[in-house]
Amino acid sequence: MAIIKLSAIERRRLSVFITCLVFAAFAWLFTALSNTYKFTIKQVINYKNLPQKRAFYPLQGDTVSAIVQGTGWQMLFSRVDYNNKPINIDLHTLEAKNFIVISQQLKQINARKDLSHEIITVNPDTLFFDFSNRIIKRVPVEIVSDIRYQKQYAQSNDIAIKPRVVTISGPAEVLEHIKTWKTDSIKLLDVNDDFSGRIALQRPKEGNLAIIPRAVSVNIPIDEYTEKTLEIPVKVINNQRYFDVKVFPQKVKVTFTTSLTDYPEMNEDDFEAVVDLDLWRHNGYSTLPVKVTRMPTYSKVTKIDPQVIDFIIKK
Repeated sequence: MAIIKLSAIERRRLSVFITCLVFAAFAWLFTALSNTYKFTIKQVINYKNLPQKRAFYPLQGDTVSAIVQGTGWQMLFSRVDYNNKPINIDLHTLEAKNFIVISQQLKQINARKDLSHEIITVNPDTLFFDFSNRIIKRVPVEIVSDIRYQKQYAQSNDIAIKPRVVTISGPAEVLEHIKTWKTDSIKLLDVNDDFSGRIALQRPKEGNLAIIPRAVSVNIPIDEYTEKTLEIPVKVINNQRYFDVKVFPQKVKVTFTTSLTDYPEMNEDDFEAVVDLDLWRHNGYSTLPVKVTRMPTYSKVTKIDPQVIDFIIKK
């Protein structure tokens, strides 16, 4: 293979040429991207000034195709930038009609400071709506959470929510299917202490729904857990014929998890252990398995000793 040997002067000239070529390319690219162009983007629409006396349902999707005018830089980053900036459509005129013409609001839309591009036209330009009577309904708040606890830590009591119910308004046929309203997801990692915070409610997917308030205060009690063992009396159930039934032993040892806060207060009255006499009557069991049918909400049984017990029936 032939190797071209260049003198020091020729290498300097070649280096200068390549440098100038690179600068020229960058200058051309900068000039080209600084020019103004028209291009099409998908734009999310957001409704504001909703009609107070009429519930509505949009008859089209929540995005429109917008022809915008902007620089080459804006066109280059259009997918990243514009999709995160919805355009606000004013619906106050729906009090008297059932459609909105977006082109009549373009001046106000383009005047918004958070939109760096100018919208020329929108497709579809006319938005149509279906109307029904607006009703009001109160529903409980549903917490959505993804919480990872440290080892031996867990939720120790009911979650406190203020307010526990929210007010939603919209078409009757939509509200009849809504039983609860969810919050945004609470995501916590390696938790070992109580959580308190203000959590936003999920935004309505339908543009014709309104929700008050938009956020709730949430408190999640969290505590360290340990094990405790108690002797619990065994109760016989399904003794319809009122046999004289003796069980051996009369108490079983139940080992369970409990929070350190509740540990001193836990006693046998918080639990109920039972054996089912129907297992003998219908299935011929000679010993009966023990089940714990009542215990504190945030406790968990880890062991029952013994798991089965003997019994004697006197007719």
